[in-house]
Amino acid sequence: MALIGAHAHGEDPVAAAAEVGADCVQIFLADPQGWKKPVPRPDADALTASGLGIYAHAPYLVNVASTNNRIRIPSRNMVAQHTAAAAALGVRGLVVHGGHVGDGDDVAVGVENWRKLFERAQFPVRVLVENTAGGENACARTLDRIAMLWDAIGQYDVGICLDTCHAWAAGEDLETIVERLVAITGRIDLVHANSSRDEAGSSRDRHASFAKGTIPPELIAHVVREAGCDALVETPAERQHEDIAFLRAALAG
Repeated sequence: MALIGAHAHGEDPVAAAAEVGADCVQIFLADPQGWKKPVPRPDADALTASGLGIYAHAPYLVNVASTNNRIRIPSRNMVAQHTAAAAALGVRGLVVHGGHVGDGDDVAVGVENWRKLFERAQFPVRVLVENTAGGENACARTLDRIAMLWDAIGQYDVGICLDTCHAWAAGEDLETIVERLVAITGRIDLVHANSSRDEAGSSRDRHASFAKGTIPPELIAHVVREAGCDALVETPAERQHEDIAFLRAALAG
């Protein structure tokens, strides 16, 4: 049975999940805007005993694809550190953005950097590569780029996280995206079920609640239904309970 949940805001993910009616939660294991190594969580026992499905999201600075050694090497270290911390909590997957290369650099180099990550190390928790919203130099913005990436890393134990807002911003057709993405990756491990503040093809990564966004809520539910995997909303905290309730009702119908 697929779980429906939310990114947990605040210091107490278990309480946050209960407040919005979530079956699963996504958490950061360290400062999402920093390079610090995760430290043991004081709520580790409560998290593991909660029965919630748990996902972790890598810090936003992580860019495995980067052609800059000062970013790429710390990024590789962060993936290792965060998967180790995630394993201690029984996390189902570590979400990592697909990343990008610098202006004027060949995206193929970024794809090769992803391949080297998995070639050189095995991780105790599956890495879930997340599609991204914008940037001509991105490695996982469009399905064409994801296909290029999967040709390089699909042989390894790697998964995919599909973000509906990001796909919408990239101009992808959400009616058919699940079928087309599974044809490339063979799987979808997690859906970030988000609406968007902007129109399709905007290249802007600005999440919105279902009621206030530009993506028809039924289309988001369609993606979740077709994917058949766990789904998390990363929408504003005050509307998460409504978004989760909508998804549950749509999937039950």
